[in-house]
Amino acid sequence: MSSATPQFWAGPLRYLRWATRERPNYVWPVVIGAAGPVVLLTVPPTLEKLGYRRAPPIPMTYPIPPGPRKTLTGYDDE
Repeated sequence: MSSATPQFWAGPLRYLRWATRERPNYVWPVVIGAAGPVVLLTVPPTLEKLGYRRAPPIPMTYPIPPGPRKTLTGYDDE
């Protein structure tokens, strides 16, 4: 029983060649999705070896100065 489409388990490389030509919308998303974890594990250590340092986080609050607060005068608030 010969069919036009190759079966994956009978010949995986032949099937992948056929699928990249005939059904690229199924193959390339899998390739890109599989590359994500690889990039996640390899890019940060590589950047550190090249000397890249992350910027310190931006402060989310205004720092309050230590000590007592000065009382304001001269604004008719009394």
